[in-house]
Order: sequence, then structure tokens, then C-alpha cells
Amino acid sequence: MSPSGVILYGPPGSGKDTITAELSALRPEFALFQRLKAGPGRTTGYRLTTAEHIEELSQAGEILYRNSRYDADYAVDRGEVSGLVGSGRVPVLHMGQVVGAQSVVAFPINWVRVLLWCPEDVTRLRCQGRGDKDLEARLKAWRETRQDLLDHAAEPWSLVIRTDDVSAAQAALAIDEARLAGAPAEVRDIRELVG
Repeated sequence: MSPSGVILYGPPGSGKDTITAELSALRPEFALFQRLKAGPGRTTGYRLTTAEHIEELSQAGEILYRNSRYDADYAVDRGEVSGLVGSGRVPVLHMGQVVGAQSVVAFPINWVRVLLWCPEDVTRLRCQGRGDKDLEARLKAWRETRQDLLDHAAEPWSLVIRTDDVSAAQAALAIDEARLAGAPAEVRDIRELVG
């Protein structure tokens, strides 16, 4: 099978971390891609660095995508994706912007593009439940994600999963099946999904 990767796109609280853990439990080759991060906030799941280092990599053409959110800078670097793929792993990338998903698929492997969705009230409850200190910023990001989807309604997705309707284990199984089947990305009814 040719190398593959998974993009999990969705708002805060949509289950990216939980589903990634389920994917890893399903098959050990699934590996969370740890984005570069420069700035405050959560440190788990990131490779901490400086804004200057991210800029140097960008100037060298090594950044597939970079963005700023929650007063921090984030980047997806080509070298880390290559390293995971080269070691037989399946990188699982967490994305919060459609343009990020578009940028990453330029890396030449078979990407399963998964849109995870849940209503705002579900995001609120999940963020409160996990003790997020920046709840209002997370809810603002939920609204920005919704608008991002509406602005990119013609964007194709391999799968759309309502994480308030299915368990993380069910979602992981569906993602793995789509990967193994080489499920094509298709345009979905985004307006119906996000209400």
C-alpha cells in the first residue's frame, strides 16, 4: 500500500485528540503529527520552538502550512511529515483551517481528509469538561471554523463525521476503512451540516 496520512479538520472540542488516540489503539502505525509551536498555551502534542525557527524553516521552503491562533504560532513542516512516512507511520494531522488542509495535501501521499463536526454547545461542554482555561477563545474558534467551512463549501472531504453522533472508536474505524479503501474526497453539503 502506498504511504498515507490523515487530516482531521474540525473546531475545538470536535474530538481530534480522542479520535487520534483511538486510531493509535487500532493500529500502531498511526502517529499524531506534532506541529511546531511558538508561544503560550497547551504544550502537549506539540514540538516547542521559537517564532524565529519557524520563520527560518519557512524561508528554506520547509513549511507546508503555518498559522497563528491563541497568541501562538504553529507550523506543519515537511521534514517531520517525511520522517513519519519514511519510518512506515501514518501521520495524523490536526487542522483548524481549510487552507491548512489544502496546503498539507500538496505533500505527495494519499491523504484521507476527515471533517469532524459537533454543535457549539457540545464544544462548550467538552471544553469545560477538560478544563480549558480559554473557553471563550475556543468558542470563538468554533465560530471561525463554521465560517471557514461556509467560505469553502466546495472543499472535498473523504469523510464527514458528526462526533456527537458516533463514538471515537467508531470514527477511528471509519477513518481506517476509508484509508484502506482509498476513499476519494468529495464535495459535501456543508450548509446542511453546520446549520
